[in-house]
Amino acid sequence: MATRRQLLAALPALLAGAAATRARAAGVTTLRIGFQKGEPVLVAAKQNRAFETLLDPLGVTVSWLEFPFGPPILEAMRVGSIDIGGVGDTPPIFAQAAHADLVYIAARPSTGDSSAVLVPPGSTLQTLHDLKGRKIAFARGSSAQNLTLAALEKAGLSFDDIQPIYLAPADAAAAFAHGDIDAWTIWDPYYAIAQTRPGVRVLASSKDITPQNSFYLASRAYAAQTPQIVDKVVASLGDVGAWCDAHKDQVAGLLSSGTGVPLPDMIRAINRTSFRSIPMTEALLADQQRVADRFSNLHLIPGRLNVRDYAWHVAA
Repeated sequence: MATRRQLLAALPALLAGAAATRARAAGVTTLRIGFQKGEPVLVAAKQNRAFETLLDPLGVTVSWLEFPFGPPILEAMRVGSIDIGGVGDTPPIFAQAAHADLVYIAARPSTGDSSAVLVPPGSTLQTLHDLKGRKIAFARGSSAQNLTLAALEKAGLSFDDIQPIYLAPADAAAAFAHGDIDAWTIWDPYYAIAQTRPGVRVLASSKDITPQNSFYLASRAYAAQTPQIVDKVVASLGDVGAWCDAHKDQVAGLLSSGTGVPLPDMIRAINRTSFRSIPMTEALLADQQRVADRFSNLHLIPGRLNVRDYAWHVAA
């Protein structure tokens, strides 16, 4: 769940999206995309005007709205302020459990090495089981929370065995640096930045714990009303992802300049990531169902969630 401070940070984008909603009611045809400035495929698509080139012949303009992280993107989509956005594996679970009618349209399958559980300098922790009784920081409702839960499962621990510390990445980085927490679950590029600090160790990476896919979602109403546009966006995501994989140096430079992350750290993050973007498959839905079940079994979301109900199309 997003904190009040985080939602306030997202307010300008939400207000801009609301203005776009009013414009749409007046007859303007626009595709509104929510993105994070550290999300490589959508940032590259924006830079290269990939969607604009594709949709201009249809008379569709593209509007880009920046958000600080995933949950506010899906909240904006839920209230009708944006049409499409990209997030990690956990925000859709929380959004859909809260009855947001959003559908998976495409995914970026995990390479399994872009998130990790980190321990600070001087830590005596050596295995995931050593997390028992410790303070572990992660962002609530984020992919880092899912990775933490999966790490505990792997170690034979329960959620009650740790002290969860819910912090946004910037706040967690400060707590980690000051020695206020015992471990930090985090994704790139924060993970890559932390690795440069003397004494910081990787207790386990996502490759050792569980696959973590990223997803592109649309409001169900938008997908139903404009299937031709959504089809074109999905195809374009595949093309842009392939371009990113073939031009990693350029992607690293683009994201470094946009985020302020030092270029060497961004290169480290980019080089261990695949940007292949594909339509939804049964295997991807099965992975996401395991995420939903993990949160449901711990009563962190209400009831059970059938992820397949939220798939727009599934590739054969």
